[in-house]
Amino acid sequence: MTKTTDPVCGMTVDPASVRLSSYQGDEYFFCSESCRRKFEDDPAAVLAKAAQRETDTIEGMSGEHSCCSHGGAKKSAARKPPADPDAIYTCPMHPEVEQVGPGDCPICGMDLEPKYFDMSDQGDEESYRDMRRRFWVGGGLSLPLLVLAMGPMIGWSLAEGLSNAAFGWLQLALATPVVFWCGWPLLVRGVKSLRSMNLNMFSLIAVGTLAAFLFSLFVVFFPALIPEAFFENGKPPLYFEAAAVIITLVLLGQVLELRARQQTNGAIRELMQLAPETAHRINDNGEEEVALGDVKKGDRLRVRPGEKIPVDGIVLSGSSSVDESMLTGEPIPLKKAQGDEITGGTLNQTGALVMQAVGVGGDMVLHRIVQMVAEAQRSRAPIQKLADVVSRYFVPGVIVCSILAFIGWAMFGPEPRLAHAFVAAVAVLIIACPCALGLATPMSVMVGVGRGAKEGVLIKNAEVLELMEKVDTVVVDKTGTLTQGRPEVTMVETFGDWTEGDVLKLAAAVEARSEHPLAQAVVRRGNSGEVQLPDVTGFDSITGGGVRATVDNHQVLIGKADLLDEQSITGVAAGRERATQHQSEGATVVFVAIDGSLSAIMAIADPIKESTRAALDTLHEFGLKVVMLTGDARPTAKAVAEKLGIDEFHAGVSPQDKHAFVKRLKDDGHVVAMAGDGINDAPALAESNVGIAMGTGTGVAIESAGVTLVGGDLRGVAAANNLSRKTMSNIRQNLFFAFIYNALGVPVAAGLLYPVFGVLLSPMIAAAAMSVSSVSVIANALRLRAAKLA
Repeated sequence: MTKTTDPVCGMTVDPASVRLSSYQGDEYFFCSESCRRKFEDDPAAVLAKAAQRETDTIEGMSGEHSCCSHGGAKKSAARKPPADPDAIYTCPMHPEVEQVGPGDCPICGMDLEPKYFDMSDQGDEESYRDMRRRFWVGGGLSLPLLVLAMGPMIGWSLAEGLSNAAFGWLQLALATPVVFWCGWPLLVRGVKSLRSMNLNMFSLIAVGTLAAFLFSLFVVFFPALIPEAFFENGKPPLYFEAAAVIITLVLLGQVLELRARQQTNGAIRELMQLAPETAHRINDNGEEEVALGDVKKGDRLRVRPGEKIPVDGIVLSGSSSVDESMLTGEPIPLKKAQGDEITGGTLNQTGALVMQAVGVGGDMVLHRIVQMVAEAQRSRAPIQKLADVVSRYFVPGVIVCSILAFIGWAMFGPEPRLAHAFVAAVAVLIIACPCALGLATPMSVMVGVGRGAKEGVLIKNAEVLELMEKVDTVVVDKTGTLTQGRPEVTMVETFGDWTEGDVLKLAAAVEARSEHPLAQAVVRRGNSGEVQLPDVTGFDSITGGGVRATVDNHQVLIGKADLLDEQSITGVAAGRERATQHQSEGATVVFVAIDGSLSAIMAIADPIKESTRAALDTLHEFGLKVVMLTGDARPTAKAVAEKLGIDEFHAGVSPQDKHAFVKRLKDDGHVVAMAGDGINDAPALAESNVGIAMGTGTGVAIESAGVTLVGGDLRGVAAANNLSRKTMSNIRQNLFFAFIYNALGVPVAAGLLYPVFGVLLSPMIAAAAMSVSSVSVIANALRLRAAKLA
């Protein structure tokens, strides 16, 4: 099946199932509505940027940080899927680095990872196997070399009878393949970094290893030219075993690091595996099994008991229980029947369903979650800036320390001075580990974001993850956040000559155009008798206030009492009196005016979610203040607040008021998280330090938020806060370890312990310590995978 590429984000997409836009006679395809809008805002700029990146790719890296192209997504120029070498790869430590196909980062030298996760991509596995093969060969050759060179120190004289020259040639033969075949990828990265002056860990490894090897090579070929200040036991020293063992130990570190980095993508891999490989499509000739990628929007699909739901859709017939725990974390299966929405990747349990595909490919909730998690894992937390500043000066500083160590030992050290100086200089180069600093934050972010996704807590970027632990005030909407978001009309009281049936028919027709949960309650009540709703003209949504329209030549206005007063509707005072009793019981009262006068009030009750009280208790345990803002009348808001033990509430609040309230809290020095699910919450979500959208809510709310709770459960707010605390604690542990390791390791390698203990650190020990340091940082980050969030 032909694939093409989104020119905005570079994602591989299926032209048959994504959004389309035309420009200058060419057709372009997009993974999401957001990308399509960005393209249509300025198509020339988007295409120019894509063309420039394509040019950069063709010309090669040339030492630049960014070297890729997303390419244009013309219908006539299809791109291969991410499993191919044309996929975009990026660096986990430096996300600004991008290139087409696998490779290594020109800044830090680390292996690049696919920017967009693909289950069929085996790039990491191939790199792992290659490094493992090089390690085993290196180990097999380094071990006898180490025994030959170091054996006499413990009484093993395996080279007795060999001349000094023959002994040197034997070590050379064993060390050369280790350094120049096993260590070739490491040396190439080091040379690249030196040529581009992006100095990194591989710069130090290359300089240290080549210095040891080339010095030893010079000894083998020209032993008479070696100054006596280098001599040990009456002969010039050889460091072939140091060069070989350093390479082998660094390879071991790379093997362990690659293996651990594969595990950081475990959350995305598990999410991707939720979707089945095939679907059962119903057509005129019966039923056929098709690949998931061949499912089109509008297709009718059959889902049997025990099967995973293939794509997002609506139930056409049948009923069943659907387990959504893999996406929402909610263990109780939900009943699904005709007209209900179902999500791809969830598990159909008891009954057979016939569904219509609504969201396929990039439009699937599961796909958007995977993309959101991947993007968040690549983002950078503000705390990373500290490590970035240190890393910028770290490698040059280490090289300076190495030179100073050599000079110090050569001038003031014991005999053989130059031998000691050389060992100390190489040990300083090898022990320093800028990777431990660089990995400290990205690895924890990657694992933490993935851990949150498994609990239905989607983090938009690392900055939000860092900020969430600092939140001291949580502002919540009522409807859909504290309550179930599926309210029902419990009472209709009419005024004048209007009957309940006539009012419901007109009100339901108007509210059918609105997405608000209260509006849907009116529609359900109006449709309960299966009455055909009349046509509507002139529909107008008054954000946070109500709706108006013309139905059957009647002017209908629905909303709060204040709105009706503003519109000079008569009879509102009588409605207010009747509404008080219902509001004191926690119900919301909606006022309906027809042709300029009050015709009815409707009491709408929205049950509080069973989990809300426990979630609020957890937030209070974390020391957070909870404030409820709602557009409901004060008696309704007060009843809910008292029942749930909410610290503070404000009723009759408009979207502008919510925005202003959040801004005022921030101005007073509070760090505010806002949780909401409707269009009326979007301004406040955007204004808050951390916006939290309930996954059951509208796209506008989710787009405005930094955290999305897939299950729409307030417990997710507590989980997000806990996740942030544990992730930031993990990052601080990593940074502390990395700083302490380097702060102690470099002086020790330079000879700090020699005056006290008479010990000079071997470069081989330094290499082992360096490898362990970066692996330890990753291992500590992986502990987050088992973190308990709720």
